[in-house]
Amino acid sequence: MALLEINDLHVSVEDSEILRGVDLTIDTGQTHAIMGPNGSGKSTLAKVLAGREEYEVDRGSVLFEGEDILGDEPDERAEKGIFLAFQYPVELPGVSMNNFLKESVNKVREARGEEPLGAADLLQQIREKAELVGLNADLTKRSVNEGFSGGEKKRNEIFQLAMLEPKLAIMDETDSGLDIDALRAVADGVNKLRTDDRGFMVITHYQRLLNYIVPDRVHVMIDGRIVRSGGKELAVELEDKGYEWVREDAAVAA
Repeated sequence: MALLEINDLHVSVEDSEILRGVDLTIDTGQTHAIMGPNGSGKSTLAKVLAGREEYEVDRGSVLFEGEDILGDEPDERAEKGIFLAFQYPVELPGVSMNNFLKESVNKVREARGEEPLGAADLLQQIREKAELVGLNADLTKRSVNEGFSGGEKKRNEIFQLAMLEPKLAIMDETDSGLDIDALRAVADGVNKLRTDDRGFMVITHYQRLLNYIVPDRVHVMIDGRIVRSGGKELAVELEDKGYEWVREDAAVAA
């Protein structure tokens, strides 16, 4: 079943076109990697899917489980099951993790027609999910991301993913700034959350992340378009040849 269908998506910011006709389909249970050089539109695509309002959709459609979501607000998309892990997670001083999770989790449960979690059940789930993704339980007692290291912030994003149980998780350069140990830890958390009823979009510059999170499909984005798609071996080829050979091939094809 198609979880996400993007057709001929054109997006601009302040009259500057960034996405120039993106086509992409992710089926339920699949993990797709989006690779490309800086400025190719990868993070823009993630933010548009999450509903960031500064981006103008000029043409095209985005269907999530068969429904057009381009008119939905960010919170409505989250309630439908779309989760964005930020490249640079923000700190929220004074906002406790427990309160943040209580509001977020119960808002999503309400949208699904489920009863809210009580305090005891929420704490139990926090303990279980923190252990599952390897997050230090002490961090859940602090304000959101306040004083966290880069690796802890990224692992906290995976923890929030585990708590919210989205249908589509978009990982925007989750490997950015991580050393090898933190990278492995974050990738391990993602792999534990891969299921037959959840899709992942993993955005990255480098093949190294895909050594740990092995994708079903790899797509190369150049100048706002997906110009090549293939299996996991495409990421290895990119590591060997760089992006310029794809850009040259795309120019010849055009």
